[in-house]
Amino acid sequence: MSKHTLSVLVEDKPGVLARIAGLFSRRGFNIDSLAVGPTELPDVSRMTIVVSVEDLPLEQVTKQLNKLVEVIKIVELDGPGSVNRELLLVKVRADVDTRGQVLDAVQLFKARVVDVAPEAVTIEITGNADKLADFLRIIEPFGIRELVQSGMVAIGRGARSISERTVRPVPVPPPSAGVGGA
Repeated sequence: MSKHTLSVLVEDKPGVLARIAGLFSRRGFNIDSLAVGPTELPDVSRMTIVVSVEDLPLEQVTKQLNKLVEVIKIVELDGPGSVNRELLLVKVRADVDTRGQVLDAVQLFKARVVDVAPEAVTIEITGNADKLADFLRIIEPFGIRELVQSGMVAIGRGARSISERTVRPVPVPPPSAGVGGA
């Protein structure tokens, strides 16, 4: 099974996320990760979708995505040609006896402590999926009390941006003839 990361520019309108997720579902694809947020362009959002593909061609879904009116641009981001990150917040048991060891792991992985309680610390760490998995393996013996992980966000390397690659203009309504039919 291979994983693919798609960066999709979409019009920022209600229902777009549901239509895109539904399209993947109808085609039998499982979305491994989905992150949506604003872009440098007004009224345009960026979706980063990580999908696992077995026998079904990804091209089939991208063609269907391109048919959606709200989809502006789709780019597949490959491993070496992109930078990707995820965010992990994890609450770990850390009493007086183990706190020092937990803090050593935080330093080793260049993470940050964002909250401290008498029996636990909350840690923030960003990185690729392998780094986060390695960090979790190290701190798991201390006791994970709670964990939340974002979806992957990714961006292409170099100076060129996705929005420079033929962004379809959002239609602007024509000016009105005036009030009262004058």
